[in-house]
Order: sequence, then structure tokens, then C-alpha cells
Amino acid sequence: MTRSLVLAAAQLGPIQKAEGRDAAVGRMVRLMEKAHRMGAQVVVFPELALTTFFPRWYEEDIAQADHWYESALPSNETAPLFEAARKYDIAFHLGYAEKTADGHRYNTAVFVSPGGEIMLKYRKVHLPGHKDYDPIRKVQHLEKRYFEVGNLGFPVIRAPVAGQEVNVGMLICNDRRWPEAWRVLGLQQVELVMLGYNTPSLNMDNRGFEAHHLRVAHSHLTIQAGCYQNACFAVATAKAGTEDGHELFGHSIIVNPQGEIMAQATSWGDELIVAEADLGMCDLGRTTIFNFEKHRRPEAYGRITAQVGSEPPAVWSPARAAE
Repeated sequence: MTRSLVLAAAQLGPIQKAEGRDAAVGRMVRLMEKAHRMGAQVVVFPELALTTFFPRWYEEDIAQADHWYESALPSNETAPLFEAARKYDIAFHLGYAEKTADGHRYNTAVFVSPGGEIMLKYRKVHLPGHKDYDPIRKVQHLEKRYFEVGNLGFPVIRAPVAGQEVNVGMLICNDRRWPEAWRVLGLQQVELVMLGYNTPSLNMDNRGFEAHHLRVAHSHLTIQAGCYQNACFAVATAKAGTEDGHELFGHSIIVNPQGEIMAQATSWGDELIVAEADLGMCDLGRTTIFNFEKHRRPEAYGRITAQVGSEPPAVWSPARAAE
């Protein structure tokens, strides 16, 4: 029996600092309505989809940033998204800034059922950027100031979607660049990875000297490789365009288990791209090249979990060569 799922990446154009959540939510609801008309069963929104990418703004007192965070979902402002899910019978992924009841702050995503229930939560593990104000940077990237490292690991659940069960997991933005994250999902037989991002067109860590086309190429490369090496689909959805004077590069994509891009956004604004996923495609890689049970050698991988920073190798010597 064919297991098919119609996937949609709901790219958002810029959300300016002065705009309220009501404007962003209204745009997302319209994209869900369009997704319904196009037959989509899962819609993936970007990272921090409810606001501007606020980690570019420095606050000495972090409490002054509280208004960017959500303390509960659904809230009065986000309720229309949950209502739209029920109305259109669509599951959706939402990225947002989370502040817990005991004061912890995370860059978070949830996967919500067509009935409006939160089925899965993920908190971003690989936080880029820096913690303190950097006067050399033209643009700050203060995720390490505003968020803690996620504490939920990389969970996968078998979620009821469109009358079938689908193995779903999530990553957020910079996580996509770390193959360890994909592999942990792959070891749980993930079939669909949902990923939101807000990625600047300029790499401020490199003071802006990384070619723009390579920023996009590297993003796509990591997602395509992750899908191929873990035999899964991915919906990678961006915030795009010039937000508060700073460009985000967009280029949302849907990728299959062969690492092929099935659909790609072409605008800098709100845009919906759709692709039909034959979930049976996950079986080929999982039972052949990437049959983990037959071919993985975890006894040789100890360095991956035992070590954080890189270390130089030993210096060659004739005595060592003779060992």
C-alpha cells in the first residue's frame, strides 16, 4: 500500500520589528488556506515565525526582550493558527521563541495535529552566534544570549497524519549543518524532518566575506546530504527578504530521500511550495546503502561523543610508523 503525504513549505517574507504577531499570524493563516486549496496535508513554517529575527537586537537586560517570547501555545494571538488547522484538516510545524514557566528560554518548534493538539516539541541544540555585544559586527547574532541549548534531544514520534502514521522529527536552522543531528533522527527511522530557518545572506562571523551564492549552496547541501544519508524527506522553510534592513536569503526547499530538491521557493516573500512525498522511498536507502544494522560501526565512532573541540593528530615518526 502506497503511503503518500502532500508536504508544503510556507515561506514567510520579512517580518519587521514594528509588526505585531497579529500581522504575522494573519499571513500564516492565509498560507494555510492556500495550502488547503493545493491539497497539502502538512505545512511547515519557519524558525521564529511569529516575530522579526530578534537576536539581531542587543538588550543589556534580557527581561526587556520578554515580549518576543511565547509562554503558552495556543495563546490568544496564535489561536487562529490552531483554528485553521482544524478548519482545513492540516498538520503544521511552527517555530517560535519559548519562555517556560520557570524562566528558561529556548528556540523552539512544535508539530501540531490537524485537531490542534501539540504532538511533538523540539528545542534547538546547535545555537550559533555569540552571547555578548560585538562592536565589530555590523549585525549582531545573539542567539547564545537569548536562548539556552535545547534539552529535549532529537525526538522522533510516529504521528497520525492524513489517516496514516508518519515518523516525524524536527531540526532548527543551524542544526541542519551538523550531521550528528540528522544521524540521531535517522537512527529512529525518521521519515519526515521539518526544519525552519532565518539565515542572513551575509556571514558576520566571516565579516561578510563569504560569497552569497555559497550561503545558499551550503544550506541546500546540508539538507540534501542529511536526507540522502538518513533516507528521509525534509521540508526546509525560510524567512526571506529584507527584514529591518538585513537580508535573509530564503530559498526554501522540499527534498526527497535521494537528496533531490523536489520544490524550491523563488521569491523573497510569502510563498507556498508543495510536493507529494511517497514515503515508501525511504525504504531503499534504509535497506541498502544505509542499512544501519548491517553496516554501522559505532565502536569506531567514540571520538564523536567523547570530544568537543578538534585536536591535532600525532606527528609522524619512523618509530610510530613501525608500530
